[in-house]
Amino acid sequence: MNAVHTNDLTDDQFAIVAAVRDFAAGCLAPYAVEWDQTKHFPVDVLRKAAGLGLGGVYVREDAGGSELTRADGVLVFEALATGCPSIAAYLSIHNMVGWMIDRYGSQAQRARWLPALCSAEHLGSYCLTEPGAGSDAAALTTRARQDGDHWVLDGVKQFISGAGAAQVYVVMARTGGPGARGVSAFVVERDDAGVSFGPNEKKMGWNAQPTRQVLLDGVRLPADRLLGGEGEGFRIAMSGLNGGRLGIAACSLGGAQDALERATGYLADREAFGARLLHAQALQFRLADMATELEAARSLLWRAATALDRGDPRAPQLCAMAKRYATDTGFEVANAALQLHGGYGYLAEYGIEKTVRDLRVHQILEGTNEIMRVIVARGLTGAA
Repeated sequence: MNAVHTNDLTDDQFAIVAAVRDFAAGCLAPYAVEWDQTKHFPVDVLRKAAGLGLGGVYVREDAGGSELTRADGVLVFEALATGCPSIAAYLSIHNMVGWMIDRYGSQAQRARWLPALCSAEHLGSYCLTEPGAGSDAAALTTRARQDGDHWVLDGVKQFISGAGAAQVYVVMARTGGPGARGVSAFVVERDDAGVSFGPNEKKMGWNAQPTRQVLLDGVRLPADRLLGGEGEGFRIAMSGLNGGRLGIAACSLGGAQDALERATGYLADREAFGARLLHAQALQFRLADMATELEAARSLLWRAATALDRGDPRAPQLCAMAKRYATDTGFEVANAALQLHGGYGYLAEYGIEKTVRDLRVHQILEGTNEIMRVIVARGLTGAA
């Protein structure tokens, strides 16, 4: 329970964090290095997590979800990431997909897709990025054209977490003119004719979850696959990302918190020059700085989550601040923990180098940290 101050939590939140930490310790941490090395995506374990309510964290209860707040969610994903940041981050993305369908879908759409997503019988993927449209997401070129009472989709989505294993894909495609207003959102299923996938990407980290291109070649969808209204896709995508950024930020804190705890334990056990390393004041100060930075990031993350729950107009800026600061801090703390382990930190069996590799990508995905600065700056200056 060291990842949070327990007296800051309600009784329900305390129970949630305790249960998720236990799950992370028993079902993720013992296997995380092996999954990374073998590039194994543990779908069975994701379904066990769903049994705790982690498959539909934000989805309303009538569709099988847990209906937790964003303030609850950041606690969940921080606790989960102490066991494996890669699996926790995938579950954050899966939950973003579920929330988008729950928030913007019709009752028929909610009934069709959410129960299986909440149970993790079906997994979800979020499809915005393209080979030529990353940070400039409004420039996407995947096209959806109307053909009678159907839509026909053509295009390529890049860097899609869970692709191939997931059944449900929320895909942003252009239905109108250039720019954000010409984008709509669709729900595509893995088995739809014309859907295929690129090879599993070889990555620096996040090896326990697949990352592939999603190839859309004349994918013919009935009209009821449109999520929200025509032309609302970019707004839906950005709304989803506000929550997704909080989830990834929380995963960074969880991974870094585990690394800090490992480093503290290592220094307590290790002796050099006739004394335990933990007794060296310089190393104590390093640990103190790491803990302080994590606590500052955690406080900002909690504030951003509360703002999003309350519908605060500043929530998008606060989510961007929290994502930028928490993912930078998480990586720096994990990297410092590796350094404190000396040569052992560089060995795979200790798990620290895996955490460093996993957390590095958090500074890029769900909007690069440079784009987070753009969002914050726009909030300050009023620039479009």
